[in-house]
Amino acid sequence: MNLKNSVLFLLFFVCAGFSVHKFYMAIYQVNHNVAKKRLEITARIFVDDLNTALDKKFKTKHFLGAANESETDRDDLKKYLSEKLKIIIGKESKTLVLKSNALEGNVLVCYLTAIDVSKITSLEVHNAILTEIFDEQENMMHFQLNGTKHTLVLDAEKTKGMLK
Repeated sequence: MNLKNSVLFLLFFVCAGFSVHKFYMAIYQVNHNVAKKRLEITARIFVDDLNTALDKKFKTKHFLGAANESETDRDDLKKYLSEKLKIIIGKESKTLVLKSNALEGNVLVCYLTAIDVSKITSLEVHNAILTEIFDEQENMMHFQLNGTKHTLVLDAEKTKGMLK
């Protein structure tokens, strides 16, 4: 083997050792709208990962964000989000309602609300979205509460957090 082939072989071997890893992260913005007495949540989740999670959970193919998205796809999304994302204010669990969703590139943006939230003294969040599918999944949650910004990063090992 000549020097040129040896260098190419070594370069290939080194590059092959660095496999491409997909980035598993979803971003959530949680705002307390004091005037309207509600929490407003914007979730940005990779749509292909979300479809994979729904496919596994409901044992059928899903097409969120595609032209052939169905009412069943949207219903399953609502069920999945309500099971995997929970917010407790004080000692009261709040019902999160999916108001709408829109596709931005390869990200599904979901808009959720929780009503009757006049004052927040403590907030507990459980976020296990996609963690049953991807061990590397991180759910970064940014909060704007009582004029203060907070951030929690939740993952498969730590699916809940508390703000006081």
